[in-house]
Amino acid sequence: MVTLQSKYTTLTKTKADMLTVFVFEDKNIYKRQIKNIKTRLKGISAPLDAGIFSGKEQERLMLYPLNSASKRILLLGLGKAEKLSLEQLRRASAWAAKAGTDQKATTIALLEPDPDIIAKTTSDFGDSVWGNIGIALAEGAALGLYAYDKYFSRELKKGNTVKQVTFISENKSRAKQIAKGVHIAQVICEGTYLARDLENAPGNEIYPDSLAGRARESGRKYKFNVTVFDEKKIRKLRMGGLLGVAQGSAKPPRFIVMEHKGKNSRLGTVVLVGKGVTFDSGGISIKPSANMAEMKMDMSGAAAVIGTMQAAARLKLPVRIVGLVPATENLLGGAAMKPGDILTHYNGKTSEVDNTDAEGRLILADALSYASRYRPDVVIDLATLTGACVVALGNYATGMMGNNDEMMHRLKLSGERTYERVWQLPMFDEYEKLIKSDVADVKNVGPRWGGAITAAMFLKKFIGNYKWVHLDIAGTAILEEAQDYAPKGGSGVGVRLLIDFLRYWSKD
Repeated sequence: MVTLQSKYTTLTKTKADMLTVFVFEDKNIYKRQIKNIKTRLKGISAPLDAGIFSGKEQERLMLYPLNSASKRILLLGLGKAEKLSLEQLRRASAWAAKAGTDQKATTIALLEPDPDIIAKTTSDFGDSVWGNIGIALAEGAALGLYAYDKYFSRELKKGNTVKQVTFISENKSRAKQIAKGVHIAQVICEGTYLARDLENAPGNEIYPDSLAGRARESGRKYKFNVTVFDEKKIRKLRMGGLLGVAQGSAKPPRFIVMEHKGKNSRLGTVVLVGKGVTFDSGGISIKPSANMAEMKMDMSGAAAVIGTMQAAARLKLPVRIVGLVPATENLLGGAAMKPGDILTHYNGKTSEVDNTDAEGRLILADALSYASRYRPDVVIDLATLTGACVVALGNYATGMMGNNDEMMHRLKLSGERTYERVWQLPMFDEYEKLIKSDVADVKNVGPRWGGAITAAMFLKKFIGNYKWVHLDIAGTAILEEAQDYAPKGGSGVGVRLLIDFLRYWSKD
């Protein structure tokens, strides 16, 4: 990943291949900012006076001053000051980083946004304004520069040229706060990179045992515990959902248990559960061949949990965090699970398999039941669970359901801060009858409508006596087109959301 750093220095003394300065389009603010730039940078009046730049959002103007240690100065428009937010800064930083790559720059720098505007903004920048600004700017640049090019030959690699991004403040106090934020962002983004790499890797690289191996590798490096249950142990635990889904694959399942112990027992235990279907063909209820390759990313919930565990351990969060990942492939074979089969799960409840392509909930049922062993204060599961959630919310919000309003509210706040937004869907009692089975405790699919909700109702049957939130990330984890700082393909959604949730949990 690109190296992130921060410095206390000045506009003219900053040495980089390209330095970005943010400019607003509001008339009075624009005039003040341009006057200041003209005063400090020599030889740049002509392009500024030409009227080709006005500070509108994403507008760019490249300057080549005579007295700057940086080779180029990019003026980047932020639009109206009243619309300024952490998300706007996150996106602007991504735009600047990509502009640096366009310029073949190796090192780029970003000057802090106008302090006078920050002081007057009505946006909620949180309890540590400049620290949070540092996080947002660093996240935008690092995540915007991500590219999955592992399998390109050398001459075809996408190869972002930017290797180092420096965030500049001209005030010592602000610089210290920004530096703290940049450090936190570096750790979070490396966790997100891990999640993205796991999601985007092909199914012949990432399968249950290799996914467990990546978790072990991270645990060894960053000092959190990782235990992996093999098929024999899974069978002994009677995790019938995980075993049932795995039947059609030549690769055996794994159940990954990760633990970051934390140092403050009073903060309790948070359990994170991630769906780890490393490739999903749909099984006997086979999916259409079009776009089936995307189903290498059906383990995005698992990727988010592994990335979160890594980041939480590196940040030394004081809360105890347990990560659970049931990992399997869902393939066709002579031994594959069939419609009509009945499975017995870890907690002894049974489920009728009406559709083998509704497999994620079957393996999550075992993991959610197992979570009770930790006496958790809250359990949060993440899963690319239903196409119905994508139909409902598209690619811009994660579906959220659960049994505790306080925890869902906390996650909603974290979603607003990180812009990994969540949206609550109802779990009315009436939906429960839609998954009633004639031959088992519950059926794994309902009728056509309300599919995201009936999937959550199925999961609810397997939770213990704990607070629980379910996040359906089917739309936000797998992107059909790139966004400002998320690539086409695996987005790594969930890592930043969960780390924010856990950081505020620790503060509370």
